[in-house]
Amino acid sequence: MKTKSKLNVKFTFKPFSKKQLQVLFWWQSPQYKDKFAIIADGSVRAGKTVIMSFSYVRWAMMNFDGVNFGMAGKTIGSLRRNVIRDLKRMLISEHYHVKDNQSENMLTVSKNGKTNYFFLFGGTNEASQDLVQGITLGGFFFDEVALMPESFVAQATSRLSVEGSKAWFNCNPDSPYHWFKLQWIDQLTKKNAIRIHFLMKDNPSLSEETLRRYDSMYSGVFYLRYILGQWAMADGLVYDNFDREKMVVDIPKEPIWEKQWISIDYGTQNATVFKLWSLSKGVWYNNAEYYYSGRETGRQKTDEQYIDDLEDFFFEHDLSRKNVKLIVDPSAASFKKALRNRGFVVVNANNNVLDGVRFMMTQMNLGKMKWTEASQYTLKEFGSYMWDKKAADRGEDAVVKEHDHCLDADRYFAMKVLYVKKQRNIKLRKEGI
Repeated sequence: MKTKSKLNVKFTFKPFSKKQLQVLFWWQSPQYKDKFAIIADGSVRAGKTVIMSFSYVRWAMMNFDGVNFGMAGKTIGSLRRNVIRDLKRMLISEHYHVKDNQSENMLTVSKNGKTNYFFLFGGTNEASQDLVQGITLGGFFFDEVALMPESFVAQATSRLSVEGSKAWFNCNPDSPYHWFKLQWIDQLTKKNAIRIHFLMKDNPSLSEETLRRYDSMYSGVFYLRYILGQWAMADGLVYDNFDREKMVVDIPKEPIWEKQWISIDYGTQNATVFKLWSLSKGVWYNNAEYYYSGRETGRQKTDEQYIDDLEDFFFEHDLSRKNVKLIVDPSAASFKKALRNRGFVVVNANNNVLDGVRFMMTQMNLGKMKWTEASQYTLKEFGSYMWDKKAADRGEDAVVKEHDHCLDADRYFAMKVLYVKKQRNIKLRKEGI
């Protein structure tokens, strides 16, 4: 018995908001049809991406035939996941014929006797500009353009030499000094562009419960950007959502730990940290901490000495090497090898700092991570771990690499244990367009 392809499931369009309708028809409006570009920016889950991509293909199919077009995400994988999957379903529901050549990363779209070709690109780094050299395009759609290097976008827009070509941009906000903010949003007239600024309330398919849930997920600069839709600077304390009264608790009486992990931030002269995380009734508790700094004590320990300390840590807290795995920064190659030689189970940490900070803040807000009085060095770091102001002035998000060893270990834990669980259980559930 054949199963029905998910791609053949009809896409159900929800009622459009006023701003979504503006995106859908702007290129047909007498006021805006001569504009070169459209920018849709603002908060997450605001209904920007899918309506932008659908409008882009409609515009291309109604105005061109036999022309090449470009579509880009941070990576081709993210573009396919965030845009192309739903776009194909929408187009098929509207009686377009879509052929997806995955080996060439090209969509061939046909309707009413017209056929156009949509090439997929990843704007990953400075070298990505080489991917679009030499191609002539009738339009370019950039998903999450704020995550792409300026050189890639400049090269891609320079390929728009077909008469009547246009550029389409969407993104969540970043720093007010980000190149895209300065070069495009702040120069709409010069760029002959229009901007439609979205908030979550502009997505009519989101329920009040969903709006409240998202409102509770973010804090600090991420709240300003992803909920309020502001191009805000990252400054001050990194974890400015830390609330000692709510997030530092006593260990449950006679706890039955369902699972346990140890996250490790390894240093030579810098501090080495072991953090024990224990799960009880849906909450992870940091109920033990090891901290040693060669710089502060004036005596550096060897890998083997640290592993001796780790064995004592296991004995003190009645841990089993079979049941408790270690999460270690992937760059600590020699230390990981020594750990494995001594019989420990080691997994690599995800060391994406910005994604990790944002995700850990969300878990803190949701009450999934708690600290105890045993977390004494971590509690000090919460009050001293800062955003890098000099980087912010350049339009970049970066942290000052000081007072961060315990919090790095906590971030490793959150991204390895909680993030995987979130992806598996929630899978970024659809909440309309």
